[in-house]
Amino acid sequence: MKAIVNTDWLREHIHEENLRVIDSRFSLGNPSEGRERYKESHIPGAVFFDLEKDLSGYVKKHGGRHPLPNMKNFLRKVEDSGIDNDTTVVIYDEKEGAFSGRCWWLFQYIGHEKVYILNGGFAAWKEAGGKTESTSPVYPPKSYRPSFNEDIVASLDEVRSIASGDQNIPLIDSRSRERYLGHEEPIDRIPGHIPRAINLPWTDGVKGGYFIQGEEQNERFSHLNKAEQVIVYCGSGVTATPNFIALKEAGFHHVKLYVGSYSDWVSYEDHKVDKE
Repeated sequence: MKAIVNTDWLREHIHEENLRVIDSRFSLGNPSEGRERYKESHIPGAVFFDLEKDLSGYVKKHGGRHPLPNMKNFLRKVEDSGIDNDTTVVIYDEKEGAFSGRCWWLFQYIGHEKVYILNGGFAAWKEAGGKTESTSPVYPPKSYRPSFNEDIVASLDEVRSIASGDQNIPLIDSRSRERYLGHEEPIDRIPGHIPRAINLPWTDGVKGGYFIQGEEQNERFSHLNKAEQVIVYCGSGVTATPNFIALKEAGFHHVKLYVGSYSDWVSYEDHKVDKE
């Protein structure tokens, strides 16, 4: 898979000077848990990127719960981690695939080509007998030249045009079926989904912490046209990223992420919401 590497590959390449490993473990219920786990044990040489401090910006009235970070701050974090345009980057979370997916997507956004997700995450690394350490590495800062890829970002106006019926573009709600239908909503103020969105839960594409591959993954999107544009969203632009990755791996060329996602959509009083 073009965006995925396995533990065998990482074990073989981990000592290469031009490779950097990123630990992106996080818990939505306990924001400090990922950093605490990193301090206890992580893949050798890994640096830590925090979902809320490094991979997201400040929450405002609009923009969702995990808006894009300030790019100057994100690029400073990248450079301070010893990453330049030629560095091969491998990202992992515990095993969810969503937090590493968010980090992967941001590297795609700044134009980084050699960026991958460790399939199965930290859990797979430990299960395979991979070594760990607790010391935090320090790398000489490098210079990064971003080439922002706006083609993978869906604007609010684009999503509005789909919701109103002005554009017929597949809009994929990546949340659970229960949240999509409005049967439950543990976070956002209004249950339901963006009008005209279809539901393809991201968890159907990541089984036991591993991205499913081949025909099984392709079957999830068999009713969509690979040549046409597709937009994905979730609650706050995090758990939609595994669907973004799965679509790209399945051969879809024009995939966008609505970063603000449902939490941004319902922050506008005049936006309609569908249920069932």
